[in-house]
Amino acid sequence: MQLVDIDAFLVDCAARYSQSHVGDIACTVRCFCRFLHWSGRSPVDISEAVIAPVQRRYERPRRALSWEDVQRLLRAVDRSSPRGLRDYAILLMMSVYGFGAGEIIRLQFQDIDWDAGTLSVCRPKTGVAFTLPLLPPVAEALAHYLRHGRPADTPTRHLFVPLKMPLEAFVGSSAIRHIVVKHAKIAGIDAPFLGSHVLRHSHAARQIDLGARPQVVSELLGHRDPESVSAYVRIATETLREIALPVPT
Repeated sequence: MQLVDIDAFLVDCAARYSQSHVGDIACTVRCFCRFLHWSGRSPVDISEAVIAPVQRRYERPRRALSWEDVQRLLRAVDRSSPRGLRDYAILLMMSVYGFGAGEIIRLQFQDIDWDAGTLSVCRPKTGVAFTLPLLPPVAEALAHYLRHGRPADTPTRHLFVPLKMPLEAFVGSSAIRHIVVKHAKIAGIDAPFLGSHVLRHSHAARQIDLGARPQVVSELLGHRDPESVSAYVRIATETLREIALPVPT
């Protein structure tokens, strides 16, 4: 394998995929080149010469849905089945609290204090733990799911589980992404990106549009880096419209 072959391959990838995806592919190719050299299969380590497209920080704003689309998404969930009760509770919590898939799949029974009306959360990436109010619509959705949706013989104490054997906790975010994508399609939402974080970003943008300080929103979302605030300000479209300069005539 020569460097010209790798360059041609990445150029072909760049014509079909996004910059970030091509960057991931280039990283994989670098690791493979190091393996070939370390294992004696290649006399030269060409990994450092593998060039990937540069993705400038915040070159593209984070993906977010309008609040109208978020409401359409929630209304599209059919809550007449156990699966619908589970999916609605998940999507509602992601919408009103800004939870990502990591927070959702880690929630357990002991995190809910029904008497105090609170919800304890630990952000998986930063380890930041805090307590949120258990909002009445969320409490109602959780109660309906736990009574009529969650299998009674589930061995795990995690709140949300797959509704087929084995009845264990979700092991990754892909299942949560599937839930978001499934109901977004039912709602007729045509968005360029529907990942497990889209509702988190939508929540952040809405809070800033409603007047919340960006620093407060960033802290509630568990960020330690103050630079992360600017990413959410960039998607608060209503607030940005208020500070836009008039177009010269």
